[in-house]
Amino acid sequence: MTVQQRATLDDVARLAGVSSKTVSRVFTQRELVSPLTVERVLTAAKRLRFRPNTLAQGLRRGGGTKTLGFIMGELSNPFYYKVAAGLEKELALNGYSLVVATTDDTEEGEGRVADALLSQRVGALLLIPVSEDQSYLEGERQLGTPIIAIDRPARNLAADSIVLDNRFAVLEATRRLVRLGHRRIAYVCNPVSVYTQSERLAGYRQAMAEAGITDTAPWELLRDDLSLPAIDMMRELMARDEQPTAIVTGNNRMTIGALQALRELGDGDRTALIGFDDFDTADILGVSVISYDPLELGRRAARLAIERIADPAGFVQLITLPTWIIERGTGERPPPVEGDA
Repeated sequence: MTVQQRATLDDVARLAGVSSKTVSRVFTQRELVSPLTVERVLTAAKRLRFRPNTLAQGLRRGGGTKTLGFIMGELSNPFYYKVAAGLEKELALNGYSLVVATTDDTEEGEGRVADALLSQRVGALLLIPVSEDQSYLEGERQLGTPIIAIDRPARNLAADSIVLDNRFAVLEATRRLVRLGHRRIAYVCNPVSVYTQSERLAGYRQAMAEAGITDTAPWELLRDDLSLPAIDMMRELMARDEQPTAIVTGNNRMTIGALQALRELGDGDRTALIGFDDFDTADILGVSVISYDPLELGRRAARLAIERIADPAGFVQLITLPTWIIERGTGERPPPVEGDA
């Protein structure tokens, strides 16, 4: 199979009957070219299937590009791709495009893809931090590349961040279970070392302390091993001598594992359950969840990046988006009456 050579800017100029400089202006400073000439150039470009190299254009001007980079975790997590969708939609409205790279939720992956995107001189770098230290990006920030942290603040880096109200969300969820009469309330999460989980765990402990339960260790199951199946963690929890009457889970993966384990144990209609993160079938299954809008998280992050591009020297911002509880049944169950089977 023969491969046709790509058309060049000079090819478009010859077909349109204009100079190469005019073609360049059509794609970079269109307002300086007459509408008739713009139409001739665009028609020629379409016939030749010519695509301008926007990255090279940006580099020739000595700056970044209209393309922004986004570093996220694994593709299978709905949270990540919904945030990416929100980013892409907002950026497109403002004339920007988005390049997405994944880290597989590893520190090594974060550093590798950050280096790859920055080498392309993206106009801004947005990331969901995995590493415990983002100071390696400080030099790039000082050179004018905006860095925006999403869902988790950057560490050791003066970067704009947009996060969820994690602590209050779990605080309120646990308080609700306490008001129903629960005292044996478990909190389960994996991983636990990331910012989001430390905030959620703090909310849980605060609510339990308010209820007079200061030693929550017997009710916590905390792991930092993503290879560990969520259902196995739940089996471990429910195998303890004293079982919880209610469970708060730290993410949708843990919630699904809880549902599977409780059904397996024949306890699916007794134990109260509130999970952080909504998921596609939660409404059908009647699962009470802590919810938020991941698309809005992406949209607001995109606006933050655009603002920072326009004002590189402005004050660093930390934006917190609200969460809310959706009552569907599992989180509204009172504790079983003592002696019930």
